[in-house]
Amino acid sequence: MALAVTVGAGAGLGSIAFRWLIVTFTHLFSGHADYAGAGREANPHVPWLGPFFVVLAPVIGGLLYGPLVDRFAKEARGHGVPEVMLAVAQRGGRINPQVSVVKALASALCIGSGGSVGREGPIVQIGSALGSTLGRVVKVSEDRMRLLVACGAAGGIAATFNAPLAGVFFAMELILGAFSIEAFGATVLASVTASIFGRAAFGDTAFLTLPPFHVEHLGQYGLFAVLGILAGAVGVGFTRILYWIEDACDWAWRGPEWLRPAVGGLLLGVVLLVLPEMYGVGYPVLEKAAHGGYLAGFLLLLLVGKILATSLTIGIGGSGGVFAPSLFIGAMLGAAYGATTHQLLPSTAGAVGAYALVGMGAVFAGASRAPITAVVILFELTGQYSIILPLMLAIVLATLTSRLLSHDTVYTLKLRRRGIDLNAPAPGAKIGSQTVEEVMEPLPAPLPAATELAEAGDLLIRSDHGALPVLDDEGRYLGTLTARSVAEVLAERPGGDSEPPALAGDLAEPTTPITTDMPLSTALHVLVAVPGTGLPVLDPGKDGLVGWLTHQSALRALHAPSPPDGTDGPQPAPEETYQL
Repeated sequence: MALAVTVGAGAGLGSIAFRWLIVTFTHLFSGHADYAGAGREANPHVPWLGPFFVVLAPVIGGLLYGPLVDRFAKEARGHGVPEVMLAVAQRGGRINPQVSVVKALASALCIGSGGSVGREGPIVQIGSALGSTLGRVVKVSEDRMRLLVACGAAGGIAATFNAPLAGVFFAMELILGAFSIEAFGATVLASVTASIFGRAAFGDTAFLTLPPFHVEHLGQYGLFAVLGILAGAVGVGFTRILYWIEDACDWAWRGPEWLRPAVGGLLLGVVLLVLPEMYGVGYPVLEKAAHGGYLAGFLLLLLVGKILATSLTIGIGGSGGVFAPSLFIGAMLGAAYGATTHQLLPSTAGAVGAYALVGMGAVFAGASRAPITAVVILFELTGQYSIILPLMLAIVLATLTSRLLSHDTVYTLKLRRRGIDLNAPAPGAKIGSQTVEEVMEPLPAPLPAATELAEAGDLLIRSDHGALPVLDDEGRYLGTLTARSVAEVLAERPGGDSEPPALAGDLAEPTTPITTDMPLSTALHVLVAVPGTGLPVLDPGKDGLVGWLTHQSALRALHAPSPPDGTDGPQPAPEETYQL
């Protein structure tokens, strides 16, 4: 608890410093608090350049943050969240301590000089680095280290966006990838603490100021559903284009990496000259779109421009998040969709701004595939509870659409492109790279489905496993019977001659199939998610049972002697095969 509060306080103070840096550099490079909403005005510091100063601003910014990132913390390049996810999944939560300082300076310089990225990725990486550093200082275990990293991420989101609930769910859904009472309690403490600091500095108001929206006609739910499907596809498209442009920049650049942001800044400057609304994060433009301030055609132009500007900023080596750009893209899509439907169905469509708000959450869900976070963060960013039902509907449909169209999210695809699978073992790990066939044990004798629980309990007592497979009368696999489920039922049944006996088949629990050719790392994720101490292994065709997998068998494989012929290979499978 004390460590969570400490990390939350550090993340809150870090978010205050980070936002101050962004405002300071934005004033320095553009002469405005947020140039995205200023149109084509000149920079008062260099008025003789007129609007053409935006061509030079990204170049100067790149000359400052390019060498900083290349020299001190290369992991500060890009949007930051994938690096934190990797640290939690495969590095025990260990993050370079200097990342927090380098990331804050580099991202503030990038955004202030016109980089079309957001604050979410940097503040997550900053808070997570603080949590990891504190964990190293006090020498906590790896599990606690990961939890402190998640606390830092939660605190950063909470303080930056005045969204304490969103910070908690962001940390558990995206960073930890799991929900538990301990994780929830710790991240809540960190999030609340960081929010106190954030509200003291920025006030207790919704991050985005939008008019109240309401569902005025039941037919609007069908329109919101269609928007959710479109937004899911746009979220996937944004992810693909982001990495296509990054690949193109990698292919085209042949010079030193520290110079890449400055040279690429010329291209970004040209985009900003054509569409100054792409300068920085762009929240003023987003709010104006939600108020219906643009025509549908220009909204679509802004949507395409944001995808291009954000992708180019990341591709040239810039530092910043993709959360705010996904909100921007969603607002443009939703507002354009709402304006079009309002023209076609004026009596049914309702307010354009409602579609902009729903589009924001749906595109983020389509890109990140984090529906709980999307729902909560849109509610907290806008304070719009009246639109929660269509928001939830669209976000779920966007998530399902994204899952159908793409295996990866905007965060995991960056890692997979490097050959990193978060569910796979860490490079060099002794366990996880084998197949299940190499480590499985012989299959224990299955239980017939008609076995009474008392007898099944006796067999489980004499077994080396806390679970046994159950077969029906025709020898087909039904599931596993665990000692825990037998004990619970026997303790609750009063017994008596009038009560029919409970049978093993009644309590057999179907399990996620594990096959002999499955990587051990994947199978272990399945194994820890079920009760009992083992799971049956199927042949590759999933037709019959051929073995049994436990954590002990995985560990035993590390010290198993070589076969008599001196060759390495899997243990022979048992002769009996039970049909599924």
